[in-house]
Amino acid sequence: MHDRHLPALGPSFWMALCFASVFGANLGDFFAHDLGLGHLKGLPLLAAALGIILLVERFDRFAHEGWYWSAIVVVRTAATNLADLLCGDLRFPRIWASVALAVALGISVTLVWNAWRRSIRRGAMGRGATGRGAADAAARKRLVLSADGAYWLCMLLAGTLGTVMGDYASHDLHLGDAKAAAALGLPLACLFAAGGHGRIWLTGFYWVTVVMVRAAGTAVGDFLAQREVLGLALSTAATGVAFVVVLLVVNARAARTARAVSSGN
Repeated sequence: MHDRHLPALGPSFWMALCFASVFGANLGDFFAHDLGLGHLKGLPLLAAALGIILLVERFDRFAHEGWYWSAIVVVRTAATNLADLLCGDLRFPRIWASVALAVALGISVTLVWNAWRRSIRRGAMGRGATGRGAADAAARKRLVLSADGAYWLCMLLAGTLGTVMGDYASHDLHLGDAKAAAALGLPLACLFAAGGHGRIWLTGFYWVTVVMVRAAGTAVGDFLAQREVLGLALSTAATGVAFVVVLLVVNARAARTARAVSSGN
């Protein structure tokens, strides 16, 4: 994706990602159950939707975050169905699925990081230590918010891992959805607290936080989708509206800040 369609890195990004995670968890279940697509049939449709988003985004010359967040929701929805396919339909034990997905995510992130770092460092040759330091910073930023094919693969793996972890806490540990949401929300809050002064954008820290956002979002989404709470259809609609409202508020605040900076100059 072009830089003009990427969100700014900051607290607003994480707030929007949390709401997107809950919405995607509900939307994945809605696709599978209420629309009758199951956990497998919906995946090709979601892959096509992501492809269309990434294709059309190239021709959009306006600066906004809509394409990025649309892709996030599609990938999160696919991750929900993929996790349920692996551990539900195919009956892989959630603990071993979590280990396999964590290893796959770690390998993917490491390979991509090393490739980008080598590529950017080659471009920084001859600029001395300052050039190499800037190259490392550029590579790190690109890995955490590049929105290319490798990035979306890592997001899919992180979302699937988070979904499996959320279900593991709810079902295998017998916490139930409400207690699992609280149990997973606590380490997520600790990650946010520990991620100050830019640490949350370090590559490993970033992806661990994304996984925990997905895990907590799964438990929250499943709790809201319970029949005695909202039900799946109403929960999907409510979390979708909440997600859109959050994006509108964030974008409006960013626009006001940009105008204030512009007028100050």
